Amino acid sequence: MIDPETARQQLADGSLRPYELDELVGHEAATTIRREHYEATLGVSLDTIGEYTLSAEQAQSNIENMVGAVQIPLGLAGPLTVDGEHAFGSYHLPLATTEGALVASVNRGCRLLEAGGGVTVRITDAKMTRAPVFRLPGVEAATDTIAWLLEHEATVIEAAEETTNHGEVLAIDPYVVGDNFFLRFAFDTKDAMGMNMVTVATRAACQLIEAETDAELVALSGNLCTDKKPAAINAVEGRGYTVTAEATLSDDILEEVLGVPATALAEVNTRKNLIGSAKAGSLGFNAQVANVVAAMFLATGQDEAQVVEGSNAITTVDVRDNGVYVSVTLASLELGTVGGGTKLGTQAEALDLLGVAGGGDPPGTNAKALAEIVASASLAGELSLLGALGSRHLAEAHERLGR
Repeated sequence: MIDPETARQQLADGSLRPYELDELVGHEAATTIRREHYEATLGVSLDTIGEYTLSAEQAQSNIENMVGAVQIPLGLAGPLTVDGEHAFGSYHLPLATTEGALVASVNRGCRLLEAGGGVTVRITDAKMTRAPVFRLPGVEAATDTIAWLLEHEATVIEAAEETTNHGEVLAIDPYVVGDNFFLRFAFDTKDAMGMNMVTVATRAACQLIEAETDAELVALSGNLCTDKKPAAINAVEGRGYTVTAEATLSDDILEEVLGVPATALAEVNTRKNLIGSAKAGSLGFNAQVANVVAAMFLATGQDEAQVVEGSNAITTVDVRDNGVYVSVTLASLELGTVGGGTKLGTQAEALDLLGVAGGGDPPGTNAKALAEIVASASLAGELSLLGALGSRHLAEAHERLGR
């Protein structure tokens, strides 16, 4: 350890690098010294960035070269009554965003759904994937490796699960492309989003496979997972949570809250979300699911890059007697209530607001409850935006609230 003044001098003369400060003066002091250094060398003011309430000590596992924090406004929408397998009751939804009109939009959707009796939501699949890619001499070696894997699958699973107290291997699926050999591992990661967990576990399995077969590991992630990129495999096979939220709404409620008839709501959804998305080659057949997923991810400490997969959703609106059946299905919603940014102060409070902070009892139930809440919030956002489009009020709302 060195005193802060010495650290400042060494940083200024180049004998000390910014990332080395934490071990020498502690995380809080290092954050301040770095910020002051960059202010001086870059000729800028970072005063507001330097005003934060989170603990730099706590945040050190989430960030490198910390100089402060960026604040994002957070609003609450709701209440929204959710009838799920893991989330059950009335919720106020924390949404962190800089987009004016978003919270108001979700809030209007909540009011609509409340008038209709709330949201029913269920998870239909749950798994986190990691897919390494190996090099093989050719396709014959690939079939031999698949045969070996089928015979020794239990041993491979054991090697993977020995690295974690909570992770459980659900499946190992092989894919062959020429001399490229992919294995898509699927894990139950309980309340954690689980990317670090499955990466470490998959590495252990790969080491065994390399030792026992002709397969040579090229990359621990071969992009068949697929993480943080648009991918049809996630839309079809799922990743994280596959979850559907649904509701039935009467014509009277639609007219009262949205000012549109059921037929207009259904037509906008068909022509915009389905036909328009198909013509665009989109993987998301929805209006604004990414908006809601992103806002809730930021509020609750999720990996914001996984909004890419989280917006992999299909919205349906079907006219029924005296109303509509509406739903949104999120194919690959990746989130957790432990690990990552979930332990930071404001994010932990947002999770606590929803009653899902930390590990669930039994393990996995809190993360599943959060997935059900996010899907329900997404349905509220979808209905409000479709209603705004159907009533031709979208531009007016953004003029009034977008500021």
